[in-house]
Order: sequence, then structure tokens, then C-alpha cells
Amino acid sequence: MSDEVLPAASVLLAFSASNVRSFRDDVQLSLLATSVAERQIVRDVPWRARGRHIGVLPVAGIFGANASGKTNVLRAMDDMRSHVLYSFRRGSPTGGVPTHPFRLDPRFLDAPSSFEIDLVLDGVRHLYGFKVDNERILEEWAYHFPRGRATLLFSRDRTGVELGARERSKSRAVLELLRPNALFLSTAASAAHPLLLPLYGWFERNLLLAEADSRRVRQAFTAKMLDDDESRHRVLALLRAADLGVTGARVREMDAALKERLDQAVRILSGADEKSESPEAIVEFDDFEVRLTHKGVQGDVELLPSDESLGTLVWFGLVGPVIDALAGGAVLLADELDASLHPALVREIVRLFQDPETNTRRAQLLFNSHDVTVLGDTAADRLLGRDQVWFTEKDDDGSTRLYPLSDLGVRKDEAVARRYLAGRYGGTPILSHAEFNRAAELATTGEPS
Repeated sequence: MSDEVLPAASVLLAFSASNVRSFRDDVQLSLLATSVAERQIVRDVPWRARGRHIGVLPVAGIFGANASGKTNVLRAMDDMRSHVLYSFRRGSPTGGVPTHPFRLDPRFLDAPSSFEIDLVLDGVRHLYGFKVDNERILEEWAYHFPRGRATLLFSRDRTGVELGARERSKSRAVLELLRPNALFLSTAASAAHPLLLPLYGWFERNLLLAEADSRRVRQAFTAKMLDDDESRHRVLALLRAADLGVTGARVREMDAALKERLDQAVRILSGADEKSESPEAIVEFDDFEVRLTHKGVQGDVELLPSDESLGTLVWFGLVGPVIDALAGGAVLLADELDASLHPALVREIVRLFQDPETNTRRAQLLFNSHDVTVLGDTAADRLLGRDQVWFTEKDDDGSTRLYPLSDLGVRKDEAVARRYLAGRYGGTPILSHAEFNRAAELATTGEPS
């Protein structure tokens, strides 16, 4: 491991929410190590002055049937990030609040959604959350634990805002700008509040969601890294390591307008600009003219993007965010990590975050997948510990439950992958051969049997 002195720790400990997307009730995801954790991957993190360290996990994997809510765990975290980054920027005092409540029960459409995050920021534990409906912020709170006990930063409810003891004059200035539909944290960041700006900055750097809809923006992000000498060799190293036949990469000279579009795409990914509703506002892979070179019979050959495999393009869009997270010690959210990627590549991405030799800055990866190879059938081939595996399951009313493997009393030597596929832990689809047969008969004959 590097002898470099690390900055004070900033890691995610837990996330919880309710009435958001497919989660009607409380959903909680924890990255705190449990008694069954694999000790070699646990990070001991300082969280208060002269206190004992706490054990934190670098990776969590979420598994479950299609449409069971795996993606919604990550999207709920992305929703919280969007509220923090954009609620003050949106501007209109009467514009309401964009929310995603549980839609399968009319009683919850106008009910509040809540979000809370537990994290260590610069070596001090912080707790931040809020409750919001379609019209306004109903509650908001922030505490930190510099000496082990909760100390108020601010607390907000329908009657007003209670301010912490420090920087009260700056906090009172924030109150002059505060709108009913804007978070106090977002408003305080716009006023450069010294106590709250670092917390806001954490959301800017973390919880970046890598999903199919952001692939073009992530490809632009990776392409931008090719322009920087320090990050270029890291990008090329991961492209070559994937055994895709890639030997090099080049970004052609761009005019000023195209370069600005590329920069805008990077700003969108980093949270500096709000996501555009128009796909045409985001550059295509062809637009910024990245050319990957492959080893040919008589030397390297440049291929057009249209000649690249989908797997190569997916990998290119992941490389930049993965490198950025590892270099900055950030939390990366990866939706359908196994989409168009070989299981061996999925294992390598997970291993990069699990291994303290390659993840020296305590970066964290939260992903969902159908690839059970990381679960393993023996302790030796299991890449994720028992408290790093989570399952989603949809109840009869359409709501999602999230629960960890460690709650199920699984033995250390249990064949987790095989038992999961057999439905022993839940989180797998319940399929009927008879219904599939009837569907096939309808498709071919037009008549059910």
C-alpha cells in the first residue's frame, strides 16, 4: 500500500428513505461492517476526535428479480443528491418540489417522502436528512459528532429553523434567502456557509449514478480524461486490462462549440449542471471523435465507434467514473453492472474497490446485478462478504423490500450463489412454465389451450 498520508476520512455509513419510487415503507442500506464481515476488506475509519474507529465496507451488491426494485435503491440515493444540488438553483418560489412517491397506492401520492444519510465527512460523523412533499420542504436536519455526541448544525420544521451554536450570523443570512421549496443545505451552500459547504460538496463529489441513460455522458467524461496527461495513462491501462483488444485511444481536435458541449456533459455528470431533458443536448460518442485503436495483422488499426462492440463502449463509459471514484475516494453507484460485460470484468471492478492496495482512498461501490459469480459457492471464491450482499423482493402490493444476506443466518461456507438461484433467500422471480407455454400457444395459434 502507498505510504502517502490520506486526508481525513470521508465515507458513506448508511442511507435510508421512505415513500420513494417502489419503496412505500422505510428502506435502509448499511455499509457498517457486522460481526460476519471479512476482516481483510473492512476499512477502519476515524469518526470523531480521539475516538475508536468504526469498520466500514467498501462495496455493497444488490441482487433480485427483474422489476423488484434493485435500480430504485440507487435511484433513491440519486434523488437525494438531486434535491441537495438543485433545489435552490431551480429558482421559482412557487415551483413545488419534484418527487417520486410510491405510485401504486393512491394514499401515498401526496404523502411526504423522506431521505437520510449517515456519513463520515473529513473524519467527523454527520447525519443529514429531510422530509418533502410535492409542494415544500417539511422537515430538514443536520447534526455532526465531533466528540461523539450529536451537535446540532440546524433543524427545520413547519414552524421555522433552529440554528446551531456556531456561525449563527451566517446562518441567519441564509434564512433571508430560504424558500419553502429549497433545502436549507442547498441555500447555505449558495451563501458559502463555512460549516455546511463541505457537506454540500460531499454530494457534489459522491453518489454519481452510472446507468444506461447516462452512458453517453459517462463516455464524454472518459474522453475528457484522455486530454489530461495524468489521467490518460490510467484510462488506457484499464482499457487494455479488459482484454478487449484495445491498444490505445485518441481524441481528435475539436472546435470550440463541440468542446463546450463536451465540457457541459462533464458538468452534468459532476452535478455542476442539472440534467437536461433533451437527449440532443448531450454529445454522442461519434461527436467528440474518440478513436480506439486495436491490434491488427500489420499494426494498430483505428476503428469507428460504429465498429466497436457494445461491451467495449459500455466499458469505455465506466472507466472514467471508476478511475475518478478511486482517485477521489468517492461513492459510485452502478446500475446493472453486468450489462454487456463479461462476469470476469464485473469481478475485476468489484475487486478494485475491495482491495485496499488498489483502493487506497476508501472509495465505495454500490451496484446491482444479476451476475451471481461474485456471490460464489465457497468462501474461497466468494468476492462479497455476507454483509455486503443485499436482496430486493417485491411484495403483493407492488412495494419493494430490501434486506441483507447477513440477516438470514447464512453459514460462512454456504453455497450462496447456488442457493440464491434456487430461491432460498428470496429475491428471485417466481415463474410458471404453464403460463409461458400458454403465451407461446397464443403467439403461434391465437388460441389458448
